[in-house]
Amino acid sequence: MTLIKSISGIRGTIGGQPGDALTPVDIVKFTYAYCVKLRERRPKPAGERYKVVVGKDARLSGEMVENLVVGTILACGVDVVKAGFASTPTTEMAVTFEEADGGIILTASHNPKQWNALKLLNEKGEFLTAAEGQAILDCAEQDGFDFCGVDEIGVVEEIDFTDQHLDAVLDLPTVDAEAIRKAGFKVVLDAVNSVGGIIMPRLLERLGVECISLNCEPTGQFAHNPEPLPANLVELSETVVKEGADFGISVDPDVDRLAFICENGEPFVEEYTLVSVADYLLEYEAAHGGKQLNTVSNLSSTRALRDVTEKHGGVYTAAAVGEVNVTTKMAEVNALIGGEGNGGVIYPALHSGRDAMVGVALFLSNLAHKKMKVSELKKTYPQYVIAKNKIQLSDKALIDKILSEMKKIYASENINDIDGVKISFESKREWVHLRRSNTEPIIRIYAEAASQEAADALASDIIEIAEKIINA
Repeated sequence: MTLIKSISGIRGTIGGQPGDALTPVDIVKFTYAYCVKLRERRPKPAGERYKVVVGKDARLSGEMVENLVVGTILACGVDVVKAGFASTPTTEMAVTFEEADGGIILTASHNPKQWNALKLLNEKGEFLTAAEGQAILDCAEQDGFDFCGVDEIGVVEEIDFTDQHLDAVLDLPTVDAEAIRKAGFKVVLDAVNSVGGIIMPRLLERLGVECISLNCEPTGQFAHNPEPLPANLVELSETVVKEGADFGISVDPDVDRLAFICENGEPFVEEYTLVSVADYLLEYEAAHGGKQLNTVSNLSSTRALRDVTEKHGGVYTAAAVGEVNVTTKMAEVNALIGGEGNGGVIYPALHSGRDAMVGVALFLSNLAHKKMKVSELKKTYPQYVIAKNKIQLSDKALIDKILSEMKKIYASENINDIDGVKISFESKREWVHLRRSNTEPIIRIYAEAASQEAADALASDIIEIAEKIINA
């Protein structure tokens, strides 16, 4: 397996040779580069200390990676706050709680247990910009280290930020804890044996929600493929029906993605996590005289968010794929809510990062106010289906040719080319998004329509045209 280096961090499997996996050498080099660029990005007077927060999910390699990262940071003369087992949003918020200079999250998100990664944060607890990430990649390729002397070695402090995170969620005026408690909800939680099993039950308990736990021991031995997709949530669906629960909750290993299961065992659909939360917040803001009715999601996310936003008199804006692109666009348009169709809810009133805890709290608030079953709530939203395909190419150069030709062929339609090419067929309320893979000669093709058959047909048409371009 090839080590994957990107502007957002470094990711790979544990066990293998340098270049083929995430090795201790890679971890030290990359952490060292982060500290070097940290000092350049935030120059301080001589003698003033730097501080970095380090948090991890519960995967098997977490302690090993944490020891290497923390030791390297200390050797760079930087102090460390160890957050221990912490969700990605908890670590992000811990950076601001501590007024730290940055943070490193040790998680490979939804990847299987053999993977791990380093995700890098700035002093706001947000992911680095593309330029900042590239500077770290370049620095990590240079030979040699310049570690500090023995008198300058950093010090370690250990803090559990879980309750501070939950306090901040529950302090939000849009989280109606009283209504949730009165509703007497019962849910089933699948935390895939990672840190969601620590933080999510504590949130539900504080909201007076009865929680039936599945895979909530943070052992790192993931009970199933950790990506919260319907095919991986069979046990959760069956348990929701068996226990007569109001709905099921699924989170990925670092708890920044969120998916629900309806009371009848059917998927609420990951794309609609953000849609439902946005609907609630837009309605809340309108009722309270708010004017901040802007929303943002990436180009590959469902059109339903745009429809719901416009229903409430708001303005929807699309961003390039990638959390940092979404948060940047959200800041530009002063968005009320935004995120990604993979179940990532970003609520700036709390912090600018995907957060399953605030997603659950807002979803429960919405459900408590609407007083309807989750399956009924789903039916109130515009119904779309996304088909996901890809074209394997022999040469990366063909990607530019295909994208360029597609823009010409569909010039009469609504074209967005900020990230690949998205073609919106407004009369049919359908779209198709073609974008390049960052690591392989692949074009990913996402198509959305009102039914699976229509989405598949649209994707098939685009693939057929792409193949003609390739063979021309």
